[in-house]
Amino acid sequence: MPDHIHCFFLLNPQKSIADVIKQIKGSSSHYINQNNLIADKFAWQTGYAAYSVSESGVEKVFEYIKNQKQHHTMKTFQQEYDEFLKLYGLNND
Repeated sequence: MPDHIHCFFLLNPQKSIADVIKQIKGSSSHYINQNNLIADKFAWQTGYAAYSVSESGVEKVFEYIKNQKQHHTMKTFQQEYDEFLKLYGLNND
């Protein structure tokens, strides 16, 4: 998607989420900029969101990510994100 990505992985208990995200952002930024994949210098936004998934939800999350392009033709990332926050009582309303 042009405005976000999903990374779905099993977290090594010896690593923190912050360490993994730092590695993903650093490596991908370096690759994009070294290979001039976009006209401007690429940089990730400062923040990120991380969620855990129970074993019973793995397949559903995997399918969602696999089909997100089609999914986002029905609602934008922002609409979906706002609904997610509201559903789990995380919104500022």
